[in-house]
Amino acid sequence: MITYNPKDWWKLIFAFHRSDTFMFLLPGILGVAAYTGVVAYIENDIFHASFKNTTVVHSLVGFVLSMLLVFRTNTAYERWWEGRKIWGSFVNNSRNLSLKLDTFLPKEDNHTRQVFRILISNYVYASKEHLRAGVNTNELEQIGKYNSHFFNQKKHVPNQIMGAIYEEIHQLYQKGVITGDQLFILNEELRSFTDNIGACERIKRTPIPYAYSLFLKKVIFLYVFTMPIGFVIEFKYWAVPIVAIIFYVFASIEVLAEEIEDPFGTDANDLPTDTIYNTIHDNLSEILK
Repeated sequence: MITYNPKDWWKLIFAFHRSDTFMFLLPGILGVAAYTGVVAYIENDIFHASFKNTTVVHSLVGFVLSMLLVFRTNTAYERWWEGRKIWGSFVNNSRNLSLKLDTFLPKEDNHTRQVFRILISNYVYASKEHLRAGVNTNELEQIGKYNSHFFNQKKHVPNQIMGAIYEEIHQLYQKGVITGDQLFILNEELRSFTDNIGACERIKRTPIPYAYSLFLKKVIFLYVFTMPIGFVIEFKYWAVPIVAIIFYVFASIEVLAEEIEDPFGTDANDLPTDTIYNTIHDNLSEILK
């Protein structure tokens, strides 16, 4: 995710970045401009065509299309913001769990503290990578029996790690290190981790309905590529930049919505899950030291 100053208008207006939709859509913008120029030449210079009220239909359709794009953007942003709240919950849950373990565990039992620190940190890291291309278990921290072979025993690596955390806590209960009440308190925190990864998977695996996305793209295409037929009569060759700008605006909204509706990747506008993981890792190292 890009960190920026939203109040720096001029810098943002004239900034060009790989996340900028203008750079992504530039070939299409140039193509639309060239197409509009050809239509203007044919209608005005060859056929000398003349129509009346040629822009009325596009004005009405443009209003409806704008409403559809607003709904599309709002839906995508809701998914992005829900993902951010879930990862904020990961931070809070990690802190709460580690603080409680720091209180319940004997101060001299440094090994158990390190086991929990590594397992909790690994769980968050595995969740982050699980929502991307998959988990490389060689990148996880290892301690004792919790090595790459152990983490690879299940396809769902976060579940494998959470199972290990449950097992460690159950052993502490059997040994009498923690009480039944403390076990119940810890269980509430552990359950929230699984709820969070499940909510993230729901967002990732449930994109906007295919029919809606397909329909919206077709409407944008038809709207933009029929626009020059009428606009070149009224605006002549000025229709070239006008149509190109309209295409840029409408297509950019759809492109942005596509990018942020799956907020767990590595695109510039996705959630800063790497930074959030580093925050959790540092917190765990400080609390369970």
